[in-house]
Amino acid sequence: MASQAIELMQLSEEQVKVLEECFKGCRYPDGTTLMLVAAECGLSEEDTLVWFKQRNAKWRRAEGLPAEHGSVLD
Repeated sequence: MASQAIELMQLSEEQVKVLEECFKGCRYPDGTTLMLVAAECGLSEEDTLVWFKQRNAKWRRAEGLPAEHGSVLD
């Protein structure tokens, strides 16, 4: 479901590249990093935060972890 939501954002290839590079370095960016990445991608901070939340859920599922951070339920 999260991967579908990420796809629905209709990001450009360059935006995805920037977001993925940031994700590799830090899966939970702080406010300043989030603001800088959003500006670089031309997205709102809210959209960027949503992308990170969805991307983290996708990563956790791929790793066999619960879909939500800190959750014991899957």
